[in-house]
Amino acid sequence: MQLSVIIAVYNRSDELTELLQSFCEQTVKPHEIVIVDDGSQEDLQKVVDKFQTKLNLQYHYKSNSGPGLSRNFGAKKATGTYLLFIDSDCIAPKNYIENVQHELATHFVDAFGGADMAHESFNAMQKAISYAMTSVLTTGGIRGKQKAVTKFQPRSFNMGISKKAFESVGGFSEMRIGEDPDLSLSLWENGFTTRFFPSVNVYHKRRSTLKSFAKQVYQFGVARPILNKRHPKYTKWIFWFPSVFLLGLVVSLVLFIISFFFSHSVCILSNQFGSLWLRINLSLNFLYKIPIFFYILYFLAILVHSSLQNRSFTVGLLSVVTSAMQLCNYGYGFLKSFFKINVVEIAPEKAFPTHFYTKM
Repeated sequence: MQLSVIIAVYNRSDELTELLQSFCEQTVKPHEIVIVDDGSQEDLQKVVDKFQTKLNLQYHYKSNSGPGLSRNFGAKKATGTYLLFIDSDCIAPKNYIENVQHELATHFVDAFGGADMAHESFNAMQKAISYAMTSVLTTGGIRGKQKAVTKFQPRSFNMGISKKAFESVGGFSEMRIGEDPDLSLSLWENGFTTRFFPSVNVYHKRRSTLKSFAKQVYQFGVARPILNKRHPKYTKWIFWFPSVFLLGLVVSLVLFIISFFFSHSVCILSNQFGSLWLRINLSLNFLYKIPIFFYILYFLAILVHSSLQNRSFTVGLLSVVTSAMQLCNYGYGFLKSFFKINVVEIAPEKAFPTHFYTKM
């Protein structure tokens, strides 16, 4: 089986260098690496030239169209029978290709997904963002820790798919955000199989600032109701969790604030109506504060878990921020998208035009 690695890249010359260097250090080299330059302003040809004698490389420059269409372009240029999509901000461990070959030889599957995690060299913010996106306390671990997944939705930062299956469903769709789960669901609808490969992981740098991370997870939230509309058979109640988390947090904060004004009123009224009134209303006042304590305990659990996992209290503190941001921004995006698409019934392409592009 010939494995073709496809890297769609826009600028990021330093990260592309790191990724290509990691393929030079593989225990088993891939059949080829197809680099699709999606209209970069940086000169990536210079980066590619450094590795031409070490790797079997194809380099293609094209006008900017977004990652999904660039991956489709790369798939057409690839000569291998199995395609491996890896984002340019990832680093492949030394046994990446070897593990892919072993997994496919042991249990062939039409498409697979692998985990992403933080490398020791990543900065504190990158580790905290990685934690927020992969931890069992935030996303349930499904994106990076769960071992036995026989029906898995691969993500394009670390995805493998047979060229036959890829071409059968037409590759990535016109969705600019959420194009990878859209591809997975299309595969299922056409009878193809997917699986999680626990031994095939990458180090993923993700977004390095809170602002860019917040925007990214908001866009992910917006994409989910669009995916539900396109693939209603695979809609799940668990998709509502971040929105419920957000609404619960807002209600908890409002009740907590009200409790302080309520305390002042209780003291005044107790002078008129007696100690029984005071005891009753103090109990009610305590109940107003209970919800926020559950959130405090949850964030404390994240602080402790992330600090121990990353061996850094700083990363633990940042993980509280990134985890709250991941859940709240995703939840807000989901609610906004659900309202526009399912309540107001606006077509997704009109409601969120930036989530789509015109297919080439």
